[in-house]
Amino acid sequence: MNGLPPFETHAVDNQPPPFEPRDLWADDVALREAAEREGARDFVPTLAGYARLAGDELYRLGFDANRDKPRLKTHDRYGQRIDTVEFHPAYHRLMQAAKSHGVAGLSWHQAQPGGHVARAALSYLHHQVEAGTSCPLTMTHAAVPVLQREPALREWAAKAAAPAYDPRDVSIAGKAGITIGMGMTEKQGGSDVRGNATVATPLAGDGEYSLVGHKWFFSAPMCDGFLVLAQAPGGLSCLLLPRRLPDGSKNAFRLMRLKDKLGDWSNASSEVEFCGAWARRIGDEGRGVATIIEMVMLTRLDCMLGSAAEMRMALAQALHHARHRRTFGRLLVEHALMGNVLADLALESEAALALSMRVARAVDAAPQDPTEAAFARIATAVGKYWICKRAPAFVNEAQECLGGAGYVEESMLPRLYRQAPLNSIWEGSGNIQCLDVLRALTREPETATALLGELATASGTDPVFDRFVAQLRAGLSAVGESGARLLVEQLALALQAAVLLRTGSPAAGPFVRSRLGGEHGLAFGTLPASTDIAMVLARALPD
Repeated sequence: MNGLPPFETHAVDNQPPPFEPRDLWADDVALREAAEREGARDFVPTLAGYARLAGDELYRLGFDANRDKPRLKTHDRYGQRIDTVEFHPAYHRLMQAAKSHGVAGLSWHQAQPGGHVARAALSYLHHQVEAGTSCPLTMTHAAVPVLQREPALREWAAKAAAPAYDPRDVSIAGKAGITIGMGMTEKQGGSDVRGNATVATPLAGDGEYSLVGHKWFFSAPMCDGFLVLAQAPGGLSCLLLPRRLPDGSKNAFRLMRLKDKLGDWSNASSEVEFCGAWARRIGDEGRGVATIIEMVMLTRLDCMLGSAAEMRMALAQALHHARHRRTFGRLLVEHALMGNVLADLALESEAALALSMRVARAVDAAPQDPTEAAFARIATAVGKYWICKRAPAFVNEAQECLGGAGYVEESMLPRLYRQAPLNSIWEGSGNIQCLDVLRALTREPETATALLGELATASGTDPVFDRFVAQLRAGLSAVGESGARLLVEQLALALQAAVLLRTGSPAAGPFVRSRLGGEHGLAFGTLPASTDIAMVLARALPD
């Protein structure tokens, strides 16, 4: 008016529309195919329903849960020791949604063929939109078979598996559902848990102990109970330490501080001291590591799934941006070099999911099938090493597709990038996984037989694959410790390729040529010119 310039300095255009809401099931061809082929067909309605919830409400809540970090309150206003952690309400809603839909227990409370595969898919969907809550969900799921071993802990096992969440700090007697945390590592030991110094002194009650010591990492400290390792008279033993005693009183441990972590902001991790805390032994004295070994396998699978989920969400964000952003007169995705980068990421993402879901099927079948049990035993270590190792570089490449927009907190990618290194560190770093693979191949020959049998299922489908496997087989028995990482990397690539080839995925050919055939550089975006980029991208995310 009156010739004055408008207040607006510019028009906002050439920006993508909001990413959410998304139907994470309809969007993900590879996930739908994997759920079908690995045995979760009966659970498709459950998976599809949770995918819609995750891609809408839970996606939005994830930003709130990570923006307002948990806070430790050691004392109340009267000076009494309370050791509680306060969370943003979004955290509790995320936990409630996950628990009630079976992310932490579907494989136990709906125990039928395909249950572990469906639960893996639920975990994959949940982790895409909020990774921090995956920590207590994973530990709760993995603790159930350990708790089931002790008749005195049946209530704990049943309530950990139950599709119910109750955040109140009360005895489990008044709860329909509970969560379980872990306390394994100590300052002086780290991954070498046999060096733990926490002392478990027997009490008068059968299987009851008093704990004195500390834990350097005490995960999800507001859980109802914790599986811990401590030195009993008979050696390192596994015990359940409840947060509240049966009479409702607080157990004798102190939360010293919360960890100030790179990522995983919505979840609390702590340091704790046990001051004569009451605990109940699980399994025999001196058999602590053997007792938790099944839990370790399940948590490794979830590390694979978590890293695959981070890759998937980062890819989806990058593709969404590239299909709406114009540069130099064309959509970003229409530039050949950007198409190569995105297609390369899509191949990596699908291969990570394919192997993770195949391992979930092995876990599902393990109780009845010794070959699948042997495969699950070693493939969880192989996959945990490689898939988790790939995630940080993958997410960073996806960030670069958005440029500066991928580096600011309004985007989801900074959160994914902070989260990406965690799974390679948690539950045993890369070297631990590789040493475990060598140990299994040496001491458990059935694991090598299972691995080679799995690779043989794709024999004859691709000459490049056949040559790669022949070379791998020839050197399998001659690898020493210094060559362990290369061996495990090659095993992971071969297993990923075998799943893609056997199932007829259109991604199989480009994956084999680039990862096994040498037609690839050291960075993403170096696929051979013959790659059908349009096909790969169309499969990765509907346009």
